[in-house]
Amino acid sequence: MLLTITTTHQPANDLGYLLHKHPERFQSFDMSFGKVHVYYSEVSAERCSACLLLDVDAVGMVRGKNADQNFLLAQYVNDRPYAASSFMSVAIAQVFGSALQGRCKDRPELATTAIPLTARIDVLPVRGGERFLRAVFEPLGYEVETVRSPLDERFPEWGDSPYFAVTIRKTTLLVDLLTHLYVLIPVFDNRKHYWVGDDEMEKLLAKGEGWLADHPEKDEITRRYLKFQPSLYRMALARLVQEEEPEDGDENDRPKEKAEEVLEKPLSLNEQRLGAVLASLRGSGAKRVLDLGCGEGKLLRELLKDKQFEEIVGMDVSVRTLEGAQRRLKVERLPTMQANRLKLIHGSLMYRDKRLEGFDAATVVEVVEHLDPPRLSAFERVLFEFAKPRTVVLTTPNREYNVTWEALPAGQFRHPDHRFEWTRQEFQSWATGIASRFGYQVRFLPVGPEHPDLGSPTQMGLFQLKEVDHGRFP
Repeated sequence: MLLTITTTHQPANDLGYLLHKHPERFQSFDMSFGKVHVYYSEVSAERCSACLLLDVDAVGMVRGKNADQNFLLAQYVNDRPYAASSFMSVAIAQVFGSALQGRCKDRPELATTAIPLTARIDVLPVRGGERFLRAVFEPLGYEVETVRSPLDERFPEWGDSPYFAVTIRKTTLLVDLLTHLYVLIPVFDNRKHYWVGDDEMEKLLAKGEGWLADHPEKDEITRRYLKFQPSLYRMALARLVQEEEPEDGDENDRPKEKAEEVLEKPLSLNEQRLGAVLASLRGSGAKRVLDLGCGEGKLLRELLKDKQFEEIVGMDVSVRTLEGAQRRLKVERLPTMQANRLKLIHGSLMYRDKRLEGFDAATVVEVVEHLDPPRLSAFERVLFEFAKPRTVVLTTPNREYNVTWEALPAGQFRHPDHRFEWTRQEFQSWATGIASRFGYQVRFLPVGPEHPDLGSPTQMGLFQLKEVDHGRFP
């Protein structure tokens, strides 16, 4: 079975950095079910294609512990060496593990950049036909092409087989593409080669975070992924529904709070923003991280997944928001070691707070635009003069990009609570002044799809203390 991932992002051979696999090398990896080979079928600055080829040893598997076929002949004669299945998901996780985690050591900004990607699977067994295949991929924004194989070309009257050559295309993050393939390939095949238990349910919920709860086929995806085990299915679905439900609060506040999220959702901008912040934190080497204006805890949840971050503190001015974050993060259900890494505190960005001092890094994600301009100077001193973390990752909307949204009236901000929104020049002037006054250097990075004239929808400033650079600053 073969998976081919292609990009025309230029330079296209950057795909090698993203996958952590050199384009000029043919690499092979031993697996419990056979071998996996990685090679590049085309490499140029204009177009690059990486191939993941699985060589499944059907006979060797029978000699092992995974022989679960119903009759003897089927143990040796089956489609497992030729059809994409749970073997492909295991190979993606083990061979492309860094990319699946959203890491790119040498080019961290690439991991947070949406690029044109095409994935072709040869072949995919689809139990449910093309209708189900499209119903799964198209709501995620993919363009889908299929070629269905006949049962036997010599006997067309026998009809079509359940096997498809599938091509999906989208401008997206590589981590998102790999995550979708990792979860969904076994769903189409519906014949996992390993035991499905509680661990598999947790895996589904972790990899499905941010997209599965809203998917119109979430019931069927969950049912198939968990091999139709009713108890696991009901438990997983209950947790997905809980994730989908809004937080308790004033009904009149909810539309206002969700306005920016609804506007940006078609771009998957929130996911790209969190990915960019995480990549910058990882690249800085930070272990103790402070999330200022943590809100409902979306970034905190991602930080908890990475063992690099040993101490994570989220601060917000709203007690109700912190209570919501505690519920969403399920703090009471976290393992002891996980719970000990996380702390939620109530505080204001307007006042010096000794609890904020001594951190390796601080994040301020979509926060400054909610502050009244006369109070910005107080915030600047609290963060850059008194707390003074070695690294600060700060994001804010790019006002110039607003004209691309037809649903946003001219001159209106993305969120009713925004006090201002900066142009790129305004943000860079402010950030450069901050860096100069408080001993930082700053680099500016785009987040989201870039318009040739208007820039990206989100702009990010990456601040680093000059005296503790140590070569970490990208």
